[in-house]
Amino acid sequence: MGYKISKVLSFIGILAMTAVIGWAFIVGDFSADGAKLLALPWGVVSMVDLYVGFTIFSVWIVYREKCWWRSFIWVVLMMTLGSFTASLYLFLALQKGDGNWRKVWLGKNYSD
Repeated sequence: MGYKISKVLSFIGILAMTAVIGWAFIVGDFSADGAKLLALPWGVVSMVDLYVGFTIFSVWIVYREKCWWRSFIWVVLMMTLGSFTASLYLFLALQKGDGNWRKVWLGKNYSD
């Protein structure tokens, strides 16, 4: 996929997640809705699926970040805000990558 397309898609992810999180906080009841979701077998599957994905993405964050405390903050954000954080992190990595996919993926481990 093209570099510019990846930037656009990650930015769309930021906007979509901002809108849906805002909507859920305005019209939803976090505790009541969460209890209903976790009472359903497929709700549990969905949550496990999400957090496995969040954990895998967090491994990439820790791998590419230079500083442990930045990694920690990003991982906490990942576990609480999910795909919003993933979209933001990817967008920022793409911005810093200057069109270089290796730099985006490797972060601190990148060398010319």
